[in-house]
Amino acid sequence: MCEHCGCRGIEPIAELMDEHFLLLDHAGEVRRLLDSGDRDAAWARMAVMADLLVGHVQREEAGIFAALKEQGDFAEPVLELEAEHASFDELVSELDRESPTLRADLERLFVELSEHIDKENLGIFPVAVVTLGADGWNTVSRAHDPGHRPTQEHNHQPYDKNHHQHA
Repeated sequence: MCEHCGCRGIEPIAELMDEHFLLLDHAGEVRRLLDSGDRDAAWARMAVMADLLVGHVQREEAGIFAALKEQGDFAEPVLELEAEHASFDELVSELDRESPTLRADLERLFVELSEHIDKENLGIFPVAVVTLGADGWNTVSRAHDPGHRPTQEHNHQPYDKNHHQHA
């Protein structure tokens, strides 16, 4: 991950980047747990990761992404990233703890998530640093305010067929 553009000096972007690291750490831990045969612990870790992903996506979409779209800059790449967020929502929601393809399904999610994170860290975040004006940063700040209530619903919980509910 680059450090030369100054992104990490902007608190909301630094928070999002730190969450990216944490999401990748969770993905690595899920892999390790599955490799060791501990499917229950892997599933529990995946649920934690899914919860983190929900808040992260909501802040990105209500903050950086909304600000760039409001400003009229880079709307197409932002829309593509939002579509990828929707894809993650779908992939996570379709995970089945009992599926014989669970490991492959998770690997697909993790690879796509890693590629997506690179697009944000190396693309849209540096763009935001150099293009957003005061109004845009106000939008970003509001999205990162702990009292902010996002309007979009995401269902990032993996499905637990045994309990007929999301984990």
